[in-house]
Amino acid sequence: MHAYRTHTCAALTRDNVGDTVRLSGWVHRIRDHGGILFIDLRDHYGVTQVLCDPDSAAFADVEKLRSEWCIRIDGEVKARAPELVNPKLPTGEIEVFVRGVEVLGASKELPLQVFGDQEYPEETRLKYRYLDLRREAMQANMTLRSDVVRSIRQRMWDQNFREYQTPIITASSPEGARDFLVPSRLHPGKFYALPQAPQQFKQLLMVSGFDKYFQIAPCFRDEDPRADRSPTDFYQLDMEMSFVEQQDVFDTIQPVMQGIFEEFGGGRKVDTEWPLISYKDAALWYGTDKPDLRNPIRMQDVSEHFKGSGFAIFAKLLEQEGTQIRAIPAPTGGSRKFCDRMNAFAQKEGLPGMGYIFWREAEGGMEAAGPLAKNIGPERTEAIRQQLGLGVGDAAFFLGGKPEAFERVAGRARVVIGEELGLTETDRFAFAWIVDFPMYEKDDEGRIDFSHNPFSMPQGGMEALQGDPLQVLGYQYDLACNGYELISGAIRNHKPEIMFKAFELAGYGEEEVRKRFGGMVNAFQYGAPPHGGCAAGIDRMVMLLADEANIREVILFPMNQRAEDLMMNAPSEPTNEQLRELRLRVLPPES
Repeated sequence: MHAYRTHTCAALTRDNVGDTVRLSGWVHRIRDHGGILFIDLRDHYGVTQVLCDPDSAAFADVEKLRSEWCIRIDGEVKARAPELVNPKLPTGEIEVFVRGVEVLGASKELPLQVFGDQEYPEETRLKYRYLDLRREAMQANMTLRSDVVRSIRQRMWDQNFREYQTPIITASSPEGARDFLVPSRLHPGKFYALPQAPQQFKQLLMVSGFDKYFQIAPCFRDEDPRADRSPTDFYQLDMEMSFVEQQDVFDTIQPVMQGIFEEFGGGRKVDTEWPLISYKDAALWYGTDKPDLRNPIRMQDVSEHFKGSGFAIFAKLLEQEGTQIRAIPAPTGGSRKFCDRMNAFAQKEGLPGMGYIFWREAEGGMEAAGPLAKNIGPERTEAIRQQLGLGVGDAAFFLGGKPEAFERVAGRARVVIGEELGLTETDRFAFAWIVDFPMYEKDDEGRIDFSHNPFSMPQGGMEALQGDPLQVLGYQYDLACNGYELISGAIRNHKPEIMFKAFELAGYGEEEVRKRFGGMVNAFQYGAPPHGGCAAGIDRMVMLLADEANIREVILFPMNQRAEDLMMNAPSEPTNEQLRELRLRVLPPES
């Protein structure tokens, strides 16, 4: 007999009745029924009920067992009585009568319980992650993640892609986030960087003639944490193709992503039509470049109805350059109670409030109600209603000013309205390509900087770079799903002269570009093909598939909100010997 097990804890069925078996696993739960001890024995695969009575030679040893002890049992498989069958378990028709037991690993008192659904502080869960991961939900999430990665790989191979591994220690590169720097012992005063993405290497692979590349790639970014983003590292499906245009990339990646969500989405509807929405329209309609299309609400510009109107706040606002009034339609939201609640929401978000109009039944038809309706009059109110396609029982909310000042709040209000009114579908994955991103933006100090991937080809090539940088669009694209960005990519800039000009507009001279990206710039002088690709965030995909709200629920050993690993005590202080070897000195923190 095997030293530890003849079967897993999910393998035994009625066909095994009468067999002598050996099982190993953890004591999940112990129950004492009138002197007979029942134990749910758990391993990675499932649970088997084992029992022991005072007639067994092993009874005294079984009495000593406690939760989460790792044990091995020998016993005989018996059929459960029909009324005791548990249909929820694959092993629910049988139980194992214990003849012998060996403790493989005893457990101290547990800082968190594995059995049950009790909630624990995140700090406790992360410090004792190895216990947290024993829980059924976490085992399911990590198994799902593994299965998704396996399926991704197979789907990419089926499309004639090959997987290649790119370096983990490389040079620093401006890609929109802070690098993690690695000091060099052999070259004192110089630093490597952990890659924010395999961006340059995958482009160099295209120059090398490999045509199609993919990788399940680890990426490292020193970022502030969010619920849907890890503060240190993450994994992405990274891919690149030669001799392609934007639509070719879409046509290649859609069946991969769609297939994954159909395979692992638990029966939820997966949209097959993925609309292309310009960045400009996404900002106008949804207040974000990662819209949740399960929510049917589209915001609209209604500025013309408030110009010169009796509502002085909006009328005066529109006299300023670059201002707008936008409406958020709210079908079925036509009650003063709901409108007041949304107005309070806007105030919590830091705005003075949201104007609103709602339509209700009246003698001879309907009437518009609310302070705005009284100020702008029935003619303008009716024009707004018709533009928004609303009727009796509906409402509309209004925000005004420069779009950059209120757009994100409007987007959040749209989400809240959709959820509170039951307009947002919950059992659906809705995708959209966001395209035509601006190449450049102004930073907080008014300087021109890249707004997206700096290696993207500008639409219009060199000619487009001769005018106003803020008007230049790039061949850049994101895939949004249910309010999250799942994919980001671009058709790449493979021409050195266009690359130098693009970086020049962002304040990088040719010498600086050659210094930072010398390998890629040099390679592009030797017959670089047109190429493009994208990267899909695996952690975020699994988070959606697992129906989790926090990305840490689908990462094996995540950091906390302060980018600390409480289990491994990272980051930690280096020893003096390590610092001397690297010729580094640590300055005390600023007070």
